[in-house]
Amino acid sequence: MPLAPQQLGLWMLGPALLHYGSEAQKQQYLPDIVYGKVWWCQGYSEPGAGSDLAGLQTRAEQQGPYYLVNGSKIWTSYADKSDMIFCLVRTNPEAPKHAGISFLLIDMESEGVSTQPIKLISGKSPFCQTFFDNVKVPIENLVGEENGGWAVAKYLLQHERDMIGASYINEGQTPLYEIARRALGFENTPLPDPVLRQQVAQHQMDIMAFQLTLDRSMDEMKQGQGTMGAKSSMYKYLGTELNKLRHELIVALHGFEGLGWEGEAFQEGKLVRDYLRTKANSIEGALPKSNSISFPNTSWPCPGLSFLFF
Repeated sequence: MPLAPQQLGLWMLGPALLHYGSEAQKQQYLPDIVYGKVWWCQGYSEPGAGSDLAGLQTRAEQQGPYYLVNGSKIWTSYADKSDMIFCLVRTNPEAPKHAGISFLLIDMESEGVSTQPIKLISGKSPFCQTFFDNVKVPIENLVGEENGGWAVAKYLLQHERDMIGASYINEGQTPLYEIARRALGFENTPLPDPVLRQQVAQHQMDIMAFQLTLDRSMDEMKQGQGTMGAKSSMYKYLGTELNKLRHELIVALHGFEGLGWEGEAFQEGKLVRDYLRTKANSIEGALPKSNSISFPNTSWPCPGLSFLFF
């Protein structure tokens, strides 16, 4: 079964189907999502659209009982390993760009679907470009109304940002001070480097504050006090920065060994490759261009951290 943080069906598509899906779609897809039987990927970004998600050009033309889909998507994580893709397509090219988009569910085994992995700076290839060449998609795979996909897309993105922010903060994550002890071989004595010692302690406090803030937001929602709303964007931003800093500190704690790129002695470069992978955290799960919000242009630590938490 896929790990929960990687299960896009569970964390992203599932809530969207509960809100916008037909009863038949809920019955067909939700059980397999819950039991991890189907791996989903996300077809949002496109090579020519950049940060303007609504600028997508993948077309879906209705032809009898199906849509004929042509175009391509990029940064489709694990598309080469996925069973299905939830996809934004343009169904009315004459309408204003936000009004001519629909939300389709597409079987990755359909004729005309192909994927090409994209090698990242870390040397790994979780991302792919996905191509659609005259792909036939049954009309019943439309979620919500035709040309009403932008509302579904925004709703799903809120859950994506919740997932990204929360996935960096979990009880199973090894605390930095434990990593420091293993890397430097000390037990009950303080970390020798005073700068690293302060950075590790500060990071651990920020993690704890972030976890408490997430817990409070969840409790408020359970008590019917509104929804996550714009807070999901702040939590995604803060979770991203905390995760990037965590991996920077892990590399620093391991010194020379933290910079090794390959070989058994360097765990095949796992530490530095994981650090490089975190740079994509700043991009993934971003707000659509038309709904963006501004954050202070500042380096870490963020001066607004204590304000956001407390």
